[in-house]
Amino acid sequence: QVQLVESGGGLVQAGGSLRLSCAASGRTLRTYTVGWFRQAPGKEREFVAGSSWTGGGTLYADSVKGRFTISRDNAKLTVYLQMNSLKSEETAIYYCAARTSIVLTTNAYDYPSWGQGTQVTVSS
Repeated sequence: QVQLVESGGGLVQAGGSLRLSCAASGRTLRTYTVGWFRQAPGKEREFVAGSSWTGGGTLYADSVKGRFTISRDNAKLTVYLQMNSLKSEETAIYYCAARTSIVLTTNAYDYPSWGQGTQVTVSS
């Protein structure tokens, strides 16, 4: 029942950076875990990064460790994904998702609430 709106996507050259935002509204009190996923054309949706508000933990896909950082602004009800040193193969639609469980998972099927996505295009 939480509404999520992503923003911050765009065109960036390889090696560049972008910061994505995910603004939440609605029943945010039941939102314990937020994850970022991405999906390229013709490919499966894959986990990028996640954060468990209640547990205080974060989790990153191996491919983005050291380059991406997930953070939050509780006052603004917003989650961010800072993406540095972007690669061309990371061109995709990026989504934020939420679930009401305290457990942080990497499976997209475990997240019932999704934003509309924001396009990230990384040029060579």
